[in-house]
Amino acid sequence: MLLGTLLVLLLAGAAPASAHAALRASDPEDGSVVRTAPTHITLTFTESVGLLEDSFRIYGPDNRRVHMEEPEHAAGAADTARAALPRDLGEGTYTVAWRVVSADSHPVSGAFTFSIGKPSPTPPAAPQDHAEHPVTKSLYDTGRYLAYIAAALLIGTAAFAALCRPPDTGPLRAPLLFGWWTLLVTTTALLVLRAPYEKGASPLTALDVSTFPDTLSGRPGMALLARVLLLLTAALLLPVLRHRTLRTRVTAGAAFSVALALTWASAEHASAGIQVPVAMTSSVLHLLAMAAWLGGLTALLLTLHRAKTPPPYDTVARFSRLAFTSVTVLVLTGAYQSWRGLGSWSALTGTAYGRTLAVKLAATVFLLLAAALSRRWTALLARPAVAEERVPALVGASGPPPEPRTTHVTTAPPEAVEPEAVHRRALRRSVLAEVVVAVAVLLVTTVLTGTLPSRAEAEAAKAPAPQVAGLPGAQALTVPYDTGTPGGSGTVQLTMDPGRVGENGLQAVVFGPQGALSSVPEIRVTFTLPSKDVGPIDAGLTDRGGYWATNDLTLPLEGAWTMKLTVRVSDIDQVTVERGVRIGR
Repeated sequence: MLLGTLLVLLLAGAAPASAHAALRASDPEDGSVVRTAPTHITLTFTESVGLLEDSFRIYGPDNRRVHMEEPEHAAGAADTARAALPRDLGEGTYTVAWRVVSADSHPVSGAFTFSIGKPSPTPPAAPQDHAEHPVTKSLYDTGRYLAYIAAALLIGTAAFAALCRPPDTGPLRAPLLFGWWTLLVTTTALLVLRAPYEKGASPLTALDVSTFPDTLSGRPGMALLARVLLLLTAALLLPVLRHRTLRTRVTAGAAFSVALALTWASAEHASAGIQVPVAMTSSVLHLLAMAAWLGGLTALLLTLHRAKTPPPYDTVARFSRLAFTSVTVLVLTGAYQSWRGLGSWSALTGTAYGRTLAVKLAATVFLLLAAALSRRWTALLARPAVAEERVPALVGASGPPPEPRTTHVTTAPPEAVEPEAVHRRALRRSVLAEVVVAVAVLLVTTVLTGTLPSRAEAEAAKAPAPQVAGLPGAQALTVPYDTGTPGGSGTVQLTMDPGRVGENGLQAVVFGPQGALSSVPEIRVTFTLPSKDVGPIDAGLTDRGGYWATNDLTLPLEGAWTMKLTVRVSDIDQVTVERGVRIGR
């Protein structure tokens, strides 16, 4: 069963997609006005997605929820979800709220509107219960972070014991047990929290057993279940392996570590996007190298402090070589994953993913400096001061005296003991510094795995802007805004009909940071034609009870107009955004 689960996870991760799903297109389109009621709602994403029982919710012009069939994937298209609509939908504006699970295990949500016949005077508000629950998200993110630490401690300590061969392994039992138990408990907790995390529900709903079948049918749930089964299998096989040869134990440990790493790679960024097989291989190697280095550091630190006898130079030197190999693998796989996630150099500073990655790279540089210092102290331990004494050889009790002979005895004089102790203390301090920085690197890594990669963000931005169906020449614009204050960001969707010289209608709908409809105190829109020195012309938008609109916007000339959108979110906070608008005849 365990092997089958891992194979399903590995094969399921081979679909080409973009990490973190983003809505690519919808039918009906966002902000569109259709002449007749559609038979289906269809959403197309930038990657394959998992569906929930209520992935689609639609609210009619009267703010009541419209009954619809359970969503399903379109035939042969894991990135497209659709659901049938009732045939008796009336005239007015409908709001569709959606929530799906990305192929990399992160839930994403949003909302959009469309109208049948003509827009409603007051569009229905999108429901708030599709947003992430802060307590559930906090618990889930904490569990993910602790799972990373536990995996590094478990794999790294076992690798240190098997490959570096310290004479006293007593201090390593505690981190091995702590790593195993912590990973088992956190993974079980993540499995229980998976359903409320996907649905954005309270953690109090985690024990609803009816949600477990849906959780275990998705790739993230399968990965978590496989991890639990791996840990339990390892605990059962450990007593048997104790009596096997070292080579057998190392082989079994390596197989367990690779399988454990696959439970991450198969359900996170590596499982979606370009070059999925290469990315998953890189992710597995990256996690194993991280664990061997950072977990091994903790094991070395405990050995230096708690072993009955100080570890010999050979043990420290073996770990030094292991750490160097791990760092080499980390650099190569990290460079590939950075390229895959960023997509361009400008994204390193221009996106949240890039800035988080830059913080991780800076912390990694400090980690490498501490590692170089540790290697220096390790090298000094290999050159203790020695003295040679010429000792007369033993001779017989009788007979002529033989030719004088000497033997060389290498001993450490008293003055050599103090420098060695100094070097060991310095090594302990440098290893401790590595461990502290490593914990910070793991924290940033956890944040990075939950951030939309820059390449996927750019791909989502390339999605075609919505056009208004059924109204020839109409224009639709989606304009993001950000006042720089908490809750002061979102998008404004503007529809201009017919978008030509003369009289036009203009409607503006505001969406908040979580994609839900938002109410703001004021929206102003002005138009200027710089080439003819015309304007600014104030559109004169008025609040229509949920959206802003005017039917009296007159643009007298064709050309490239500049639209200025001002959004005021409070008495003192507002922002102005400019966009170009082409007006024809």
